[in-house]
Amino acid sequence: MKKFSCLVALAAILPAASWGAECAYPKKPAKAPNGLRATREEMVAAKKVQDTYQANVSAYLKCLKDEYDASLSIAKLEPAKFESEKKKLTARWEKQNDAAVDEAQDVADRFNEQLNACKSRQGGCK
Repeated sequence: MKKFSCLVALAAILPAASWGAECAYPKKPAKAPNGLRATREEMVAAKKVQDTYQANVSAYLKCLKDEYDASLSIAKLEPAKFESEKKKLTARWEKQNDAAVDEAQDVADRFNEQLNACKSRQGGCK
């Protein structure tokens, strides 16, 4: 019985320690082309990169959520420690989730600034 409780404790600790390790944080795309000089083709190519990045962020967020849910399931094996573990896991998940969302929003905003600059110049994006 003692071995079993040690294994349960270890199972509860290990996922929390390695949590997020399986989820690949998406690489931020290079700076968007300068909208004041970029051609339409350059902006279209940058948009494809932007779309791929946003899809990778979505996949990363789903992976984080799946790991969070799995960690909660393991933490439930020790009811006495569940609430404190849940708080730790939730705080970690929220921090990682929010950081990825904030970065993705920043990347999108910077691209949209350059796209608007391209569209608003005389003759538009050509």
